[in-house]
Amino acid sequence: MRVTEWDLRKLRVLRTLHELGTVRATAEALSMTPSAVSQQLSTLSEQAGVALLEAHGRRVRLTEAAHVLLRHTDVVLAQLERAEAELDRFVRGEVGRVRVGSFATAIPALVVPALDSLRRSHPKLRTRVHQAEAAEVYDLLAAGEIDIGLSLAAHAPGDQDGRYERGELLADPLDVALPAGHRAADAPAPSLRDLAEEPWIYGASGPWREITLAACAQAGFVPRQGHVASDWRAILDLVAAGFGVALIPRLAAAEDTPGVVLRTPQADQPRRHVVWAVRAGSGRRPQIDAALGALAEAAALLQSSNVQFK
Repeated sequence: MRVTEWDLRKLRVLRTLHELGTVRATAEALSMTPSAVSQQLSTLSEQAGVALLEAHGRRVRLTEAAHVLLRHTDVVLAQLERAEAELDRFVRGEVGRVRVGSFATAIPALVVPALDSLRRSHPKLRTRVHQAEAAEVYDLLAAGEIDIGLSLAAHAPGDQDGRYERGELLADPLDVALPAGHRAADAPAPSLRDLAEEPWIYGASGPWREITLAACAQAGFVPRQGHVASDWRAILDLVAAGFGVALIPRLAAAEDTPGVVLRTPQADQPRRHVVWAVRAGSGRRPQIDAALGALAEAAALLQSSNVQFK
């Protein structure tokens, strides 16, 4: 006897015969012919290695061995029902796991609200956050370490790279951070060009250096780097101490920093574009689709509730 060869359909035929009592009734209930029912039960008896039916007048009845098999069949079928129910939740994206990689400033304003909303709508869906540099998320995606990456458009691979699917999530405005006593602190919208002679604070490499240089180039000058820093806390502390000026993204939430005044640059305000990325084709997975939807809702809510992002 090899249990692995048993067919679930044959077990269901046996279960139905036990419930309805006759081969004919079983055949009608299962949309089979009586001969097909008999053949299924005969094959099951051969596989089990023991008689499952015995003649009882013009009818058949289950043997004691058949009742033993049915007792275990009920357990098997019930477990399969539970498996199907759990798999259905996977299909609907209600269970499983989603791993989100993100650069630091997007985590409090976008990732946390999105995953908090996802936790309420999909309480059995497990989530994991992986902080990474904006350019690093593509390597993490390719390695299979995250499922969704939040990055900046400036760091997206070329269009010819078919490994990823991308979409814009948010246009993050850049403000000028000035010392509270700076001559331009009282101007509602200072021009970047008017700050061309100031010492600027930005990193030696990485995205923020590139964004700062690009914004200043658009304003018609090359910024003089007075201090090298890439951590927002360090940059803001240097600005507060009067050592220079800097561009700060709105997502950095620096408006409450003592000694620092944030002003919106005049004319075309520079922005950095926050994008989501997934491995090509994986966005169709319901768990990832649900998480992307939650991120989009968090971004839309941020823009609709905060006039600063309009």
